[in-house]
Amino acid sequence: MTGRRAARRTALFVLYQWDVTGQPLTSLHEGEVDVFARETAEAVAASVDDFDRRITEAADDWTADRLGAIERNILRIALYELDGDDVPDEVAIDEAVTLAKRYATDDAARLVNGILGRIVRERVT
Repeated sequence: MTGRRAARRTALFVLYQWDVTGQPLTSLHEGEVDVFARETAEAVAASVDDFDRRITEAADDWTADRLGAIERNILRIALYELDGDDVPDEVAIDEAVTLAKRYATDDAARLVNGILGRIVRERVT
């Protein structure tokens, strides 16, 4: 695993720890951290309220705070990427689903796919 995929994974782990422990992001970085991973984690943390609001609006009968920390942070990273111009929507969604399958469950992957798909569809219409 190299490049952005590995950096997303690193950002996910840092954001998960930050979400669960409440510690500052800078205290959670170990060793030399990929620039993309650090920038992603910092940008996600800075926009967490907006991302959580959008997740809650797109999730049927769920709020972002009721999701598992892994799923919630996968969705936050994907929203950060969807809002930018560097990653095509399909790639951001695929990467998020892949992270959910690997670090959560197939059900979580379907949930992530559904929420992100809804966000993208509603953004276009």
